[in-house]
Amino acid sequence: MDKFRDIRAYHSCGLVYVVDFLFVMPFLWYITRTRTKGLKLEYLQLPGMSAKESRKFIEHDIRKGAFYMTNHRDIVMDAAFLGRLIIPRYCQHPYIGIGNNLFGKWWIEPLCRFLRTFVVKRNGTPREIMQSSLLMSEYIQHIRKHGKSIWMAQREGRAKDSNDRTQPAVLKMLTLSANNNRELLDQLKVLNICPVSLSYEYDPCDYLKAAEFQLKRDNPHWRKSPKDDIVSMKTGIWGEKGHVVFRMTPSINHWIDAHREQLESLSRNELLRTIAEQIDKHIFLGYEIFPRGTEFDAYINSRLALIDIPNKDDAFLREKLYEMYNYPVINHEESNISGLI
Repeated sequence: MDKFRDIRAYHSCGLVYVVDFLFVMPFLWYITRTRTKGLKLEYLQLPGMSAKESRKFIEHDIRKGAFYMTNHRDIVMDAAFLGRLIIPRYCQHPYIGIGNNLFGKWWIEPLCRFLRTFVVKRNGTPREIMQSSLLMSEYIQHIRKHGKSIWMAQREGRAKDSNDRTQPAVLKMLTLSANNNRELLDQLKVLNICPVSLSYEYDPCDYLKAAEFQLKRDNPHWRKSPKDDIVSMKTGIWGEKGHVVFRMTPSINHWIDAHREQLESLSRNELLRTIAEQIDKHIFLGYEIFPRGTEFDAYINSRLALIDIPNKDDAFLREKLYEMYNYPVINHEESNISGLI
């Protein structure tokens, strides 16, 4: 019996590559051409290395398969764009982790699982969630031990204010079977986590996220419905994105090796928090910082006009819209490349 049956991506052999070639990749090419001003894959320049040396160093980490952990802006396009960039370049088709809360239509789950997506279960009793998380951890370790690549966001759900912070709980889920810090670090090294920064010049869902902030402010019990997730998916796919940049950074394995003795001496919670902060540092340094001229104010006004909610608070919504574009700049400027590897 297949213990991973309820969460694994479907076994589709070579058929998935045919579908990619005939349908998925042409569709992503169309979205790139019509809904962006360009999609680029770049590499973080490392201290003491030229751009060419940095790329070679990072590519050495990812060619053997990697766990691509990224900040999260869009439900669909984050993983889709990453796949479009690395499939032809590195002949890797990453498995994708997606929460079952996004299966708002009956056909979404089978389609996603066919396209190398595995299911992260986010509902049930605490006991059921723990059992599901342990199974998920085993499945992810199983995939990586077979040299396959994986994409997963650094947190559950999108950081709607763009203050991207890795959740230690995600790292805990990935290493649930570890009995001590030594085993935890060994399991992380098997994963080969390579943080990736993704930057959209314009977030198509920015006005939807701003509206959510007010709805939650006005009603703390407000929750998104499956219909809201479908609207976010459609808006993220078809909305204008401007320039889109993905920037690869080195595997955190180098940092783990360099600080192993110190890391093993920490408590479990301190260790997970310290690793999360290191992943954040990679992502912050890799942001693409887009110039924002006076026309950006007009853009914010145009997004504000799209929001249609009860008791619309223009001042609050405007503040939230600016906030989600300012946080990446603040985090990038406060990061220091020293000690990255």
